[in-house]
Amino acid sequence: MFLNMQACINIRIVMSICMLLLAGSSFTQVQQQYLQANERGTLLLSDIEKYYLTVNEDSNQLMVPLTKYIPELQTPWPYASTNNFTQKILYQQPVALLRLPAAKALHAVADSLATLGYGIILFDAYRPYAVTELMWQYVPDERYTANPAKGSGHNRGATVDISLYNLATKQPLAMPTPFDDFRPMAHHDYMELPATVIANRALLRNIMEYFGFVAFETEWWHYSFKNHTQRFPLMNFSFQVLHRAYQKITR
Repeated sequence: MFLNMQACINIRIVMSICMLLLAGSSFTQVQQQYLQANERGTLLLSDIEKYYLTVNEDSNQLMVPLTKYIPELQTPWPYASTNNFTQKILYQQPVALLRLPAAKALHAVADSLATLGYGIILFDAYRPYAVTELMWQYVPDERYTANPAKGSGHNRGATVDISLYNLATKQPLAMPTPFDDFRPMAHHDYMELPATVIANRALLRNIMEYFGFVAFETEWWHYSFKNHTQRFPLMNFSFQVLHRAYQKITR
């Protein structure tokens, strides 16, 4: 019985990976014309009508709400309170948004975790570019915050900050540090930790990488979808603007 169940899980994982590989796309030269350079010279998509054009040309550019894909998602939203490294409220009425293929990949992650009795805690997903600029003012260190000259995977709708919780108890799993802890303990190669904590960190990394995400070595919680800098542009839209765009496109 166990072998049959394991075989079914393996088949689901393989099928999910095949679907994700078929979903690959690139941000084309034609779509580059929709971007505008800011005062730093950074190319941004900040005109919602041009966003509609990119989605019309490539459905993988669509920003989708993660709650449509992962109903059991926990979203504490530290940046919507003062409980973050800036001690400022950075988000107003946040919505958990990702590009369509990244959302599908995270859905596959959630499905696989559920078979183990775990769910996803989401600290952050899409982030408006303006917030990245503000964060850099507080911590201008590329080990921990994105340089606005380059932008962040969060601004592309392709990066998530996550942890795990127990579906039965709703309690978080033990991890090396709290979210947005900038000490060496947050690094993936830090090993002076209890065995359970190391195992939890490894579980998260292994399953995220299995489904196409790439770990950020100095933050155990930070994962970006594969090839995101080539596939998706930086954006500076509010959560509400992108959510309304999703509703308009999919109605």
